[in-house]
Amino acid sequence: MNDETHNGHDNLRAREFDPYGHAAILLVESLIHGLIEKDVLSVAEAVEIVDVATEVKIESGTELGEPTLTSQASIDLLRDISASLRFDLVEKVKRGTPV
Repeated sequence: MNDETHNGHDNLRAREFDPYGHAAILLVESLIHGLIEKDVLSVAEAVEIVDVATEVKIESGTELGEPTLTSQASIDLLRDISASLRFDLVEKVKRGTPV
């Protein structure tokens, strides 16, 4: 039996709204963008930080036996943040702004 269906509730829980997690993601994204705007952190550095966090999540989710759907949802969010930052990076390069 796989980890998504062992109790019949994992699929539901994976899709439930987590207000604490949502607030934490918004806070961290805002912090990253604020640090970039103040030139404390470059966009390239921010991308690297998020990519490292993604790799850590991939490794730790497997090691801790986290349900696949839960782990994948977290990884997808981190990858979305990275993609958004990469878009900002491309735009800065197009404008000739230091990254």
